[in-house]
Amino acid sequence: MGKVLIIEDEVSIAELERDYLEISGFEVDISTDGKEGLEKALSEDYDLVLLDLMLPGLDGYEICRRIRATKEIPIVMVSAKKNDIDKIRGLGLGADDYMTKPFSPSELVARVKAHINRYDRLAGVSAANRDIIEVRELKIDSSSRRVWSYGKERTLTAKEFDILRFLAEHPNKVYAKEDLFKEVWGLESMGDISTVTVHIKNIREKIELDSSKPQFIETIWGVGYRFRG
Repeated sequence: MGKVLIIEDEVSIAELERDYLEISGFEVDISTDGKEGLEKALSEDYDLVLLDLMLPGLDGYEICRRIRATKEIPIVMVSAKKNDIDKIRGLGLGADDYMTKPFSPSELVARVKAHINRYDRLAGVSAANRDIIEVRELKIDSSSRRVWSYGKERTLTAKEFDILRFLAEHPNKVYAKEDLFKEVWGLESMGDISTVTVHIKNIREKIELDSSKPQFIETIWGVGYRFRG
């Protein structure tokens, strides 16, 4: 199924997460210290990192930043913090998902499976398949995973890129948050899906001239989001 690294200082929580993931067929390592966890994440081959925010030695934000500087593997942040600012910061550093404690073991397993499966599919795309989407002042190169808007290259996180590409591939169609979660994350929405809102906000701030007046991703109030083709 895949190899998962859990970086979590509460041993009982880490062991519970490990048990459920192992029952589902994953190989799991645990690190209870931030610095040690970062070293393992960078030196060994993992398919996903389950990362707590509050850690001794080094916090989850810094660990996420350093992992993302060299690796594209999925990172799922886990925290008891429910404030949007914490989600915005974590997702902005390149995390793929943000789960708020407490959560059900089934939700954890489902999200881990979905992220690994989607990453494997994307990694398997041939480098020769250079699909390029160009809409007005926006250019998306699927194979190199690069984005330009208004003549400048923009740096998007892996999940931000996936969302933007999906919407651009389906222009003028409205998607609810739940639909986007299913299409981009690869699983039915469950629990907190505000990560979608945070990612959309981050994308707009990066590709729009004025994020308060978006020209690419529109909000259809009470319904969802639509890419203007």
